Amino acid sequence: MTSSNSSGPTVLFVCNTNGGKSQLAAALLRRAAGDSVQVQSAGLIPAHHVNELVASVAEEVGADMRSEVPSALSDEALRAADKVIIVGEAQVPELEGVPMERWVPAEAPASLATDHERMEFLREDLAARVSELAKELGSAAE
Repeated sequence: MTSSNSSGPTVLFVCNTNGGKSQLAAALLRRAAGDSVQVQSAGLIPAHHVNELVASVAEEVGADMRSEVPSALSDEALRAADKVIIVGEAQVPELEGVPMERWVPAEAPASLATDHERMEFLREDLAARVSELAKELGSAAE
């Protein structure tokens, strides 16, 4: 997890395993926002490692997640975040005063035949959402 010693907002991405979707969204936001946002990710039941295919499609657009290690979601992380974004269907318990939103990635078209193509589709869906979020956070910081 990233330390929160900058003046920017903290965004926490959460998914079931913290091995794919939340890590990808976090890597994309780090790339888009740089040091102006503190970015963290966590999972309900952490995987043993980051999904290699997801890391590969992130790397294709200059987003790095290979050095990340899946971590478990904690109440402390939820409470420390200025914005919690649940990526996918993870059932995150609501905490009073903790703003949460859910991003349900678009379903990949059936014409995408390979796992790599489906993962690229997911990356582009999340990248568009992250771009909007980075703009929103940038204008909130001004």
